[in-house]
Amino acid sequence: MVGDGLFDGDWQTRLQNVVGMMTDISRQTDPGEMVRVYSERLRELYPVDGFLSVSRRGLEPPKYRIARSHVWDRVIDPWRNRDQLPVFEGGILGDLVYSDEPRIIDDLHVPADDPCAEHFEGMRSAAVIPVFDDGIAKNVVIQMMSQPNGFDPEHFPQMVWMTNLFGRATHNLVLSRELQEMHDRLDGEMAQVATIQQSLLPATTPTVTNLDLSVYYCSSSKAGGDYYDFFSLPDGRLGILLADVSGHGTPAAVLMAITHAIAHLHSGPPAEPAQMLEYLNLHLANRYTREGAFVTAIYGVYDPATREFCYSSAGHPAPRVKHCSDGTIEDIAADPKLPLGILADQKYREHTITLRPGDQVLFFTDGITEARNADGEFFGVEGIDSVLMKCQEVAQGLKTAIVEALEKHTAGVAAEDDVTLLVARIS
Repeated sequence: MVGDGLFDGDWQTRLQNVVGMMTDISRQTDPGEMVRVYSERLRELYPVDGFLSVSRRGLEPPKYRIARSHVWDRVIDPWRNRDQLPVFEGGILGDLVYSDEPRIIDDLHVPADDPCAEHFEGMRSAAVIPVFDDGIAKNVVIQMMSQPNGFDPEHFPQMVWMTNLFGRATHNLVLSRELQEMHDRLDGEMAQVATIQQSLLPATTPTVTNLDLSVYYCSSSKAGGDYYDFFSLPDGRLGILLADVSGHGTPAAVLMAITHAIAHLHSGPPAEPAQMLEYLNLHLANRYTREGAFVTAIYGVYDPATREFCYSSAGHPAPRVKHCSDGTIEDIAADPKLPLGILADQKYREHTITLRPGDQVLFFTDGITEARNADGEFFGVEGIDSVLMKCQEVAQGLKTAIVEALEKHTAGVAAEDDVTLLVARIS
């Protein structure tokens, strides 16, 4: 009767054996390799002459699969290649697999016509260890010896306990691997979404008489819900659209793409700001935002001949204007209208402001003002105004100064929302 190895000897030797086994197992990231390492170490500590691993997972009674056997010279990954494992029913294994009971068979005799007889050839005793999952033995491990009475009943409870603990560890590693593979797959899909989304944004900033433009865009994940666009209009005018879809990630990115598509399907040049927002709102509310999503937006048209900016807002943060001629800072005032996609018949009003040479206008999404530092404090409009105190010669310089101030404020705290900043300077 086998009784040496892991269960016998002085406690220091047993402890050393356990630590060695656990150390080897802890290094494994692949379930199949972990099973191999565990089996090899266990056979060193507790030698047996034969073994079987049998599974009923995913099968209806009385069917079962043999996952591992000492008579095989190949190893099949039972998690990735389950369909390559042979399926049987009946025979001694059918009884053992579906009994859900651990047992020791001291005098083993398997009939020659048993469907799995080859796996028991030369074996005369067995320790049958069910491995429980969700309250039933979905797997069974069978250790075998070539002589009768090969297993000590005193050690059997420990074998059952240890095998089930290892079974849970293997199951968790399988789930971890599946989760990682799913994460990698979703991450790849998100990267593709981000690439498509980036292609929807303007590749360059337009050139407009007496208007200097610069844009900063950064999503909090690979794909986001911020959207900006430019529309070339007759007489050298420029349409400027900035929008922010509620939510984050893929759903926001999809709605951002839909908003882009609707904007570019507008019949004729989108020269009227209120009409443009009402057009977007009607299509979003009727078809795309029924689950509670919405889009804040501001759309305006700049006329370089008069330096007039005619605009309309749908619940979007008010742009900030720095009048460098007298040093004052103010909002571009707007009515507090509902965001796009809530009420299909919502009407929007237009406002016009005449800009002066040297004026600096900041359009932004709330990812800037609501960016937090380690203490949870917002960057806020105050953070923007602190940068606007100094007038810049070019839009690029002001954009850089805002971004640097934002990064200094957050100091490495991960962004919770997408950030878009559009700077316009009247030259």
